[in-house]
Amino acid sequence: MLRQRVITALLLLAVLLPALFYPAIEPFAALTLLLIVAAGWEWARLNGAGARQAIALGLGLGVAMAAVWLSGGLNPTWRVLWIVVGALWVVLSIAMLARGVPGWSAWPAGLRLWLGLALIGCAWLAMVQARLAGLGFLLSVLLLVWMADIAAYFGGKALGRRKLAPTISPGKSWEGAISGAIGVFLLAAAWLWADTRGLGNASSLYARLWALGPLWAVLSLAFLVAMSVVGDLVESLVKRSAGVKDSSNLLPGHGGVLDRVDALLPVLPLAMMFTTF
Repeated sequence: MLRQRVITALLLLAVLLPALFYPAIEPFAALTLLLIVAAGWEWARLNGAGARQAIALGLGLGVAMAAVWLSGGLNPTWRVLWIVVGALWVVLSIAMLARGVPGWSAWPAGLRLWLGLALIGCAWLAMVQARLAGLGFLLSVLLLVWMADIAAYFGGKALGRRKLAPTISPGKSWEGAISGAIGVFLLAAAWLWADTRGLGNASSLYARLWALGPLWAVLSLAFLVAMSVVGDLVESLVKRSAGVKDSSNLLPGHGGVLDRVDALLPVLPLAMMFTTF
């Protein structure tokens, strides 16, 4: 399993890194759009769509986002959209986690399906706009989520006692979540320190939040860490409701695309909201 995970990760990096660092946005936007098609297909399957319908919905999501791209939709700030999507994530998360796994299937099937597809599409738009805002900005958002996950894993292993959401994700603990937040604050402090030494630039998420005030930066980062955990929990809840362990087997050793990007789905639009508000 470990060998399979490593091979898959290396292959993904071999494709993603050149597109990420390429000066123009087109390769990155196109490659991530393919991932969004896959995520849409997985979401449709998790919510009861048949094989052909799931493929059609995934492709339809890709076509819709491509239409936004080709019509110049990557250029506007979408400030109002990020506020609406951010608020929607908060409200939905509270409702979903409060009702638990059994409550998800009680929601109207159409609402679950289309709302999820819309949020996945918005996450792609936020990701591409984050890249347009600067490579440093997008990398800082990605590293926030990765640091929160890694620090939470090791903190939970070493200190975890109190379960965070035992019926949804038994492996998560409050101690792990706090460790994740501490890891992100240390990352942000190191990044800002590097900026003062001329080793970085002002395009990172941390620099932009700090420029709005220390209190705003601290509260925003804490909220983003919390929502990265929520994104993971929401996907786990949906998978448990569907009775599956992974969103798909598209990424050998890793599960599906949604399994890899679940924490990013709320964080990307929220990061855009905090820096364009």
